[in-house]
Amino acid sequence: MSRIQPVNAATAQNQTAEILNGVKKKLGKVPNLIATMANSPAVANAYLSFSGTLAGGNLPANIRERISLTTGQANQCDYCLAAHTLLSKGAGLSEEDIIDARNGTASDERTAAAVVFAKKIVDNRGKVSDEDLAAVRNAGYSEGDIAEIVANVALNLFTNYFNHVADTEIDFPAAPALAHA
Repeated sequence: MSRIQPVNAATAQNQTAEILNGVKKKLGKVPNLIATMANSPAVANAYLSFSGTLAGGNLPANIRERISLTTGQANQCDYCLAAHTLLSKGAGLSEEDIIDARNGTASDERTAAAVVFAKKIVDNRGKVSDEDLAAVRNAGYSEGDIAEIVANVALNLFTNYFNHVADTEIDFPAAPALAHA
């Protein structure tokens, strides 16, 4: 059972009702993550604004989803892994791509550079080396792209940590366990 209860969309009022109705209209349902964040309209709006703004950035959905999977795996966030495994399929990722992202890599060099950089941000708490920055730049990522990689990691750290604290009930198909060598 969740440690922070989600807001019931059917009984929500005022700004909370507006947020949840907007999410339901856009997604067809209100994921438990957002319903739980809606206990504070400021938190729900912050999340929705941040994720919505990044979705309009330069990084394509398939890279953003890989970053989400890499970050979720590094933080062992079962909720985010379930959600982003499903969302990744919608962004065109194959099962192999999803597993690679969860392992912090990708099959092509340019994509791998972004994912490896994202993992280093998570693993090193943002303290990346000059060499790490050079590697992502050399793969063709601009300064703006690098800023978006950092922002996508931060967004996912927020949701990972929120789910850990709330123990949000997973309302997506569970992500399969990774086979370890």
